[in-house]
Amino acid sequence: MKTTFALYFGNRGFFPETLIAAAREETESALHKIGIDTIALDPSATRFGAVETAAEGRVYAEFLKKNEGKYDGVILVLPNFGDENGASEALKNAHVPIYILAYPDELDKMDFLHRRDAFCGKFSIMDVFTQFGIPFTAWPPHTLSPCDAEFAAQMKEFAAVCRIVKTLRNCRIGAIGARPTLFKTIRFDEVALQKYGITTETFDNSDLLVRVEKLRNDAPEVTAKVARFNGYSDFSAVPAAKLLELAKVSVAIDQLIAEKELSAIGLRCWNDLQETLKLSPCVILGELNDRGIPAACELDICNAIAMLALHAASGEAPACLDWNNNYPGDPESCILFHCGSTARSLMRNQGRVIDHPMFAKALGAGCGYGCHVGFIRPMDFTFSSLTTKDGKICFYSGEGAFDERPLGEGYFGCGGAAHVDNLQRKLTAIGYGGYRHHVSVTPGHWQRALDEALIRYLGYEKTEI
Repeated sequence: MKTTFALYFGNRGFFPETLIAAAREETESALHKIGIDTIALDPSATRFGAVETAAEGRVYAEFLKKNEGKYDGVILVLPNFGDENGASEALKNAHVPIYILAYPDELDKMDFLHRRDAFCGKFSIMDVFTQFGIPFTAWPPHTLSPCDAEFAAQMKEFAAVCRIVKTLRNCRIGAIGARPTLFKTIRFDEVALQKYGITTETFDNSDLLVRVEKLRNDAPEVTAKVARFNGYSDFSAVPAAKLLELAKVSVAIDQLIAEKELSAIGLRCWNDLQETLKLSPCVILGELNDRGIPAACELDICNAIAMLALHAASGEAPACLDWNNNYPGDPESCILFHCGSTARSLMRNQGRVIDHPMFAKALGAGCGYGCHVGFIRPMDFTFSSLTTKDGKICFYSGEGAFDERPLGEGYFGCGGAAHVDNLQRKLTAIGYGGYRHHVSVTPGHWQRALDEALIRYLGYEKTEI
């Protein structure tokens, strides 16, 4: 999750160029302090180590071209007013997120030798970038010093924006199996996703079953996976043969991910796996999510993409959950749940793996080992879900908090009581918007970064809820 920014320093000759060197030192120091790496044009490459003219802008553009792939975003720093012509020439082909930072003036330094006027210059940059179609980020306050604590907070958010954009622009999602026959809700448009740089690789569930059949019980990777699972959760209620089968399915999925370079997957998790291998892959998906490979159940490819974006933002495991139950007596809360694909790192305690009660009822006992039972830990979270409509990717987003309120005796799977402000209004908007019953979550507050990346840089359409 390491992030690197390319630093750009603007200048305009009417204003004090003596402020540029200090701005370079302050910006680099502030970013390094929060673990963000930087690269910058050599100070001797232009006058005062900054960019003013279009010619200097082309020097900076060449610097970016030579370092392509080494930086995730650009921080455009205005120690003084700055020049929009040099900036547009330098960054019109940057193709990464750009954050505009304007230094604040100080009342005791408003004379001609010290006054910055970056407050005004920022408008010129924003205006011309808009004319050129150069996307940029400019969060309030309008001026901000790198020495301010708010700068550090915003840089962490902007780093998340850059990670989301980098991750989603050229990703590959694996669709393993067909969607569950009864679920039209999770249909999606592959061609629409491709327009946004998201490639879908599809596999029949028989591809997975053939791989499982070819794996020897004593294969080193299978033995290692059994050990991994035994350390991951409580499998004491699972017969040894079923644990071995779960391990082989997990290894087979790992093979597909590695061979096809998949960023995330959606899996057809019922009913054929219950009818053929007599297992449910819930815990397998949760373990993948814990390893940073977003894995959605019920072949929900759109939420696999949402999970990928959320994981890129937070650096922590995502989860695909159901908007599942009301919470009695509290219209601002609900129960978010799924059968056990929730990562262990998002649970209060170690879970336990059982025979899936739903499939035990529908198909008979012993055909659904893999349901991962536990409770989601208390935490703030960000949520989102995606869908495809008329050739476009649409999404919604929000924030909430899980707490430790009880879910009732005998509650199975993995769930948690979640508070979301104005929940009833949001649920209505989600339903009218044609979104599915699934929602993706990750720890922390990342909504602004998520929206910035998806709307401004990737061109998704947001449904306000």
